[in-house]
Amino acid sequence: MEAEEIPTTMRAWVVRTPGRLDSVRLPVPRPGPGELLVRVRTCGVCRTDLHVRDGDLPPHRTPVVPGHEVVGQVVAAGPAAPAAAGHPVGSRVGIPWLRHTCGRCRYCLRGRENLCPSSRYTGWDHDGGYAEYVTVPAAYAYALPAGYTDEEVAPLLCAGIIGYRALRRAELPRGGTLGIYGFGGSAHLTAQVAVAQGARVHVVTRSPAARALALELGAAWAGGTDERPPEPLDAAILFAPAGDLVPVALAALDGGGTLSVAGIHLSAIPPLDYARHLFRERSLRSVTANTREDGREFLAAAAAHGIRTTVSPYPFEEADRALDDLAAGRVSGAAVLRLPGAATG
Repeated sequence: MEAEEIPTTMRAWVVRTPGRLDSVRLPVPRPGPGELLVRVRTCGVCRTDLHVRDGDLPPHRTPVVPGHEVVGQVVAAGPAAPAAAGHPVGSRVGIPWLRHTCGRCRYCLRGRENLCPSSRYTGWDHDGGYAEYVTVPAAYAYALPAGYTDEEVAPLLCAGIIGYRALRRAELPRGGTLGIYGFGGSAHLTAQVAVAQGARVHVVTRSPAARALALELGAAWAGGTDERPPEPLDAAILFAPAGDLVPVALAALDGGGTLSVAGIHLSAIPPLDYARHLFRERSLRSVTANTREDGREFLAAAAAHGIRTTVSPYPFEEADRALDDLAAGRVSGAAVLRLPGAATG
């Protein structure tokens, strides 16, 4: 495929100070050794982007371009990033949150690269996809499943992968009951995976629209935050960044149940009562990023089960509004930024 002409500057959004997203022009980045240069067509809007913008996560780079659910087209490759890596010029790729691990530490050698102390992340340590071009190490880019438009596949790259790892961490038994607390971009994908595995899914969320979506996607029950699931839970996942829901979810677990917390940021957890919340071998687990193998497994499962993404598209020029809507709970499913050239149907 003939290489396209690459401009020298590009539009981008950056976080310079907490609470604000600024529209700027930046030089188009050059791919380094082993890297790909990708023209962005769509970028998902993740709650982690909101935490980066609002300062809930300590800045790793200032200014930084957020965005780590990137779908785009490879337009150039740096040294030592050959087509044999599986991502030739012209191919569609996905760029996720995880950007780099050392490959040598005890965690990497045990297959737990998500815990690598030298890990680096797209849109936090390195400029991400709220821009017209972005670079990615070829070894950390994903080939994407067919059958999804750019907008539909973008949320799979973080919301889907993190939800999949959270589901695994929750150790849901086959045919068991799963509670989901909060029902946004990640939860609406995870619920479908659990239903496909034969689980009965119960959703707790403050949003009436989200409750309706949960039932449409196969949940057995959906209620408000003041309600309790209609049966004991074998496992639960907390997607809402609300620490006060931790004791609520733990109390709803059956004996031996596990609650996994999917978010990178969580508000303060109230004191736990041992007898009510932890006794009878209930477990509380965190989820830290993901491995590349998690991503490959999830993308294959999404294609196999026909996992459906519900997206709310925003023009690239309205990235700040997309984040504000996400913060206010006005987004149904997952928000995505649409750039020129995105495949939408």
